[in-house]
Amino acid sequence: MTLDRKGHALLLTDVAAVCAAALGANYLRFDEIYPAGFIHFEKWLLLDLILTPLVFYVMGLYRSAWRYASISDLKVIVFAVTCRTLLLTSLFILLGYDRGVPRSTIVLQGILLLGAVGGTRLLTRVRREMSQQKNLRHKTPVVIVGAGDAGEIILRELRGNRTLPYNPIGFVDDDPAKWGVRIHGVPVLGGTADIPAIASSRRVKDAIIAIPSASGRQLAAIYKVCKSAGVRAKTVPPVSQLIDGRLSLSQIRNVELEDLLGREAVSVEMDVIRESLAGKRVLITGGAGSIGRELARQVAGLGPERLVVFDRNENSMYFTELDLRKRFPSVSIDCVVGDILDRSRLNDLMEVCAPQIVFHAAAFKHVPMMEVNAAEAFKNNVLGTRNVAEKAAEMGVERFVLISTDKAVNPVSVMGGTKRLAELVLQDIRETATRFVSVRFGNVLGSDGSVVPLFKKQIADGGPVTVTHPEVTRYFMTITEAVQLVLQAGSMGVGGEVFLLDMGEPIRIVDLARNLIELSGFRPDEDIEIVFTGLRPGEKLHEELYYRSEEWGTTAHAKILKFRNGKGPVGAVLPRIQLMEHVVHEGPAHETDEVVRRALTDLIPEFRGATAPDTRKPVPGRTPVRAAYI
Repeated sequence: MTLDRKGHALLLTDVAAVCAAALGANYLRFDEIYPAGFIHFEKWLLLDLILTPLVFYVMGLYRSAWRYASISDLKVIVFAVTCRTLLLTSLFILLGYDRGVPRSTIVLQGILLLGAVGGTRLLTRVRREMSQQKNLRHKTPVVIVGAGDAGEIILRELRGNRTLPYNPIGFVDDDPAKWGVRIHGVPVLGGTADIPAIASSRRVKDAIIAIPSASGRQLAAIYKVCKSAGVRAKTVPPVSQLIDGRLSLSQIRNVELEDLLGREAVSVEMDVIRESLAGKRVLITGGAGSIGRELARQVAGLGPERLVVFDRNENSMYFTELDLRKRFPSVSIDCVVGDILDRSRLNDLMEVCAPQIVFHAAAFKHVPMMEVNAAEAFKNNVLGTRNVAEKAAEMGVERFVLISTDKAVNPVSVMGGTKRLAELVLQDIRETATRFVSVRFGNVLGSDGSVVPLFKKQIADGGPVTVTHPEVTRYFMTITEAVQLVLQAGSMGVGGEVFLLDMGEPIRIVDLARNLIELSGFRPDEDIEIVFTGLRPGEKLHEELYYRSEEWGTTAHAKILKFRNGKGPVGAVLPRIQLMEHVVHEGPAHETDEVVRRALTDLIPEFRGATAPDTRKPVPGRTPVRAAYI
């Protein structure tokens, strides 16, 4: 038998325990440690000293890390002592010595040996926990929000890791049945409403929200209580993001802006999505943008036969390719630089890769930029969509999914108008086997050019943070959530639908700015000023998600609605777009923008575009303040 130093120490301890248990059992049975009635005691003890260490070794009692002893380890000890007792008794019977062995002594010896062996091993854990308690006195007090399984895991992790600066002084939980209960000696001090009082009396500066199943609203409410108490809030990932349902201390992070959206966690049918994409050839246009990149990551993880990412931004494509090849080395991935306006390049690409599914994410999306570059918006968002869609129809692509926007509903901006026209282009392509669908959603938190990166930069620069209007609202969801729902919607379309992702409740941009300032460790209006700059041409105070004239219906997914037969233009769209193509490509830039606006007004009855701002006549001596793109 090969044992380390600790194993040899345990072996010697067990030998002493066998002797002590045998003598103790005799004393309890006969009132003497060496009774005359136990005529084979020496043989019994000798066999016990040989057999017990052997059984314990086979059972692994000399290889366990007893500083982490638990109930499962105690079960092993009980099982080992029981096996030892049965084997020892059986051997004595086989040897013919059973007449001189009192049965009560056998039972008593087994009980005493169990106590001695279990006690010596659990003593290691007791010593460790006493050492931990001593070390915890010098650490920062922290309260754990949630007295469930996740909270218990966090408690054990905090106590077991000496490098962490936290001392868990208690739990809080909104279940009154848990109040006063102790978990590993740590009390449940009350509910979340008691956090301010606990923080004041016990000098708590941090709280760890250990509720993986918490909804966005619950998390936002807890964060608000912590903020009012001057307590820094940390959290753990939602259940859907835990690997194999397991939680570790490394997953604890600061509460982030995404957590405060107040949105319910979205679950998608991954089996359905995987079935619709596995083994397929998939083309993603605009694959170097924030939505396109996340689409590529999620599609690559579902086992496509081939993934082709197409974008004209060469620099972003370079980093996108590095990321994809590192994450998915076994997937066939092609990152191709090119422009959807170059029909020759596009046709060659699609004929070579022969995609079965196309996700069309290539578009110009910046509202203020497109107001002064209307012709470019028309080219990219309308003509580019037509190019990809017509080629897809020609090749008989199975599914074509257009990434649209809430700004396409009753548009007042060039960007919104061109995206609405892109939706109409798909509906105008007829007599094809391709299923064309559009997926419409609002702002994506943290996407390229969105308000959050701008706010972060302004905060880093010391402010001010610029917001267009104190009452302006927008719909938000995270990039991951948006792409998951896009994949889900794309798997269920039969053709001609516009799918709408459930965006939850709209959020005031000024509230978003205040939350981000506070999460950055500053005080709004004191450390960082918020400045209102006024709505610009093309911006709405509140966005809309669908047309009243659209016929809507539910889908198999609770977070996705489908719409059909929205009010469209009089006559076909594609021939009229064809007439515009020469104008936007060949006409003078200062004239084509206005032509595009007139075309949008003619083609989209609901379009209420503003007059283009005159960017050629800046006011002398005055520098305009750039407001957030929202």
